[in-house]
Amino acid sequence: MKRHVSSPVKTEMPQKKAKISETPGERDYLVENDGEWTKVERRKQKKAKKTEVKLDSAQPRFMYSSSEITKRSYAVGIEEIRDLALHIISDAPPPNWLRVENAFLITKVVAILIPGITPDILGLPPLPTSAMSNPNIPLSIPLPPRPELGKELSGVPFIASTFSHACPTRAPGDSTRMHSVLSTFFNGPISSSEKKKRTAEKEMSDILGNKDPEQYLLTLERMIENEYPIPSYTADVFQKSPGWVETPEQPKESLLTSSEGKRQRKIYSIDCEMCLTEDGKELTRVCVIDFDTGIVVYDQLVKPGKAVVDYLTRWSGITAAALATATTTFSEAQAQVLRILSPPISNPFSTEKPKPPPPTPILLGHSLESDLKALKICHPFCIDTAIIYHHPRGRPLKPGLAWLTKKWCNREIQTRGEGGHDPEEDARACVDLLKKKLIEGPMFGEFKTDYESIFERMSRSTRRAGGGVGSIKCAVVDHGNPSMMHGNKATTSIGCSTDEEVLTNLLEVLPSHHFVFGRFMSLANVLGWVTPKVAPDVPPPEPVPPPTPEVIATVLSDLNARLKSLHASLPSRTALIIFTGHSDPRHMVVLNARKHAFETAIRNGRSTQALQPQEQWSAHDSRVLEEAVELAKRGLLFLGVKP
Repeated sequence: MKRHVSSPVKTEMPQKKAKISETPGERDYLVENDGEWTKVERRKQKKAKKTEVKLDSAQPRFMYSSSEITKRSYAVGIEEIRDLALHIISDAPPPNWLRVENAFLITKVVAILIPGITPDILGLPPLPTSAMSNPNIPLSIPLPPRPELGKELSGVPFIASTFSHACPTRAPGDSTRMHSVLSTFFNGPISSSEKKKRTAEKEMSDILGNKDPEQYLLTLERMIENEYPIPSYTADVFQKSPGWVETPEQPKESLLTSSEGKRQRKIYSIDCEMCLTEDGKELTRVCVIDFDTGIVVYDQLVKPGKAVVDYLTRWSGITAAALATATTTFSEAQAQVLRILSPPISNPFSTEKPKPPPPTPILLGHSLESDLKALKICHPFCIDTAIIYHHPRGRPLKPGLAWLTKKWCNREIQTRGEGGHDPEEDARACVDLLKKKLIEGPMFGEFKTDYESIFERMSRSTRRAGGGVGSIKCAVVDHGNPSMMHGNKATTSIGCSTDEEVLTNLLEVLPSHHFVFGRFMSLANVLGWVTPKVAPDVPPPEPVPPPTPEVIATVLSDLNARLKSLHASLPSRTALIIFTGHSDPRHMVVLNARKHAFETAIRNGRSTQALQPQEQWSAHDSRVLEEAVELAKRGLLFLGVKP
């Protein structure tokens, strides 16, 4: 089946309506070349007699602006793909790197994330690294695979027959890390008008005295982003090794409103100290304080299970003399903290009418995920002063507890120098910071722009014809439990375990929703790009062997069939956005693990001379890591509108 597409060339603008060769079902792309818009004829999906038809000026089209893209230092970002979707379906301003002609005629937006699709699978050359070539310019997708690929890779023919160009993209992150593609796509800064509105609402809330601490609870998505251990009944994203426990799931009857009103959760502030043993870091002291009364409900030295190598006194405040009197074991300390955080067990022999158990308490701390990992406890209700207060330079940086206490409470802590920290002092500092937040309001201690879910922004839009606020219906169909993460504010959120389930549910929600997001993960899984998060004391899983060409070909064939089925079900004038998010992250992950191990060893007092060569980290390694991160951030974007 012979197919072809003309290349972008500089053309004179005609004085009359242009005519193109078009086969039913074909679409058009326009690419700006040297400052002028150039027509790129769609490749044919089947042999057909060419018919001269007039260009339908009302047909929605995407037009890349090569002149604008050339000026850029970086490729199109994930946040710009997010803003493109918001421009089409909601009220975001138009992008400068792309023109959406007749955007108001687009009826739906379908965004599909498919990690694993790389240039070589599509027969594209690697993105140029030469200073003479711009790596950000959209690439023309060739129809046949490159000859050197042979028959090992079948590619994704749907991509080649549906989209004429692949636009390079760049995932978020800094020089040593790649940040979450999902978090960036689903969350963005609020508009200036909305910020003014929220400021007024917060001021009014302060006047009315909204003092509910639950407004500062971490969302599940934020907990995952900050590497908190997650209870299994909340989301199956954390693999617990032996010795880990989780607080019991909250009984539904504990949430019932009593005659006195909403039942308030108890809040406990916690801080833990560690020492270094033969088996790594172990818990040596834990302190728990009642938020309301200030009473210390538990403060105990904990005897390590292994011989101590370093007491880490300059940080922990623990000395050999102090720990010599400790008799409490780790399991005993863990069990006591778990009892504090668990609802009481009712007496089965009581003749009185049983009362609903109190709600599960809130745990408060600073970088609380470290304390939970030290105790090997998973808890669902957390407030973290390192997150509800901002670093002056914004996220992902986190402020230190001593700095926060000095800045916002006007008192100093952690002043013992080499004597280390006092966990009771640190726990009380967290109590004071949360109380200050409750008095001053949610904006207190913030420096950067507020962020919100794209679904919140879409819900305020009145762009839909005949609709008002809330008229835009959104759906998220993804692996895992999106209703507890990025899809928690969507109209519909469906969790799946396979790509086939994702496709089935996408087809089901398409007719009734204006914006639909889905993610296909089979390709990334078979390539070994996805590894489950494990507890810090569990060694990382062994790398999976590379898949055979036959296995890859099967996965690509299945992916191609799903994309064809999805496309066939799209209503007319539906914008289809497919993006890959990033490239292979494995080299970056391995290097970051080495860097983290080296930094941990140095913090624990080991000298560089005592480290093995494979444990060392050099300036050259840092440069290699930065290069690996930039390569991992590379992705591809495909845009089209179904006629």
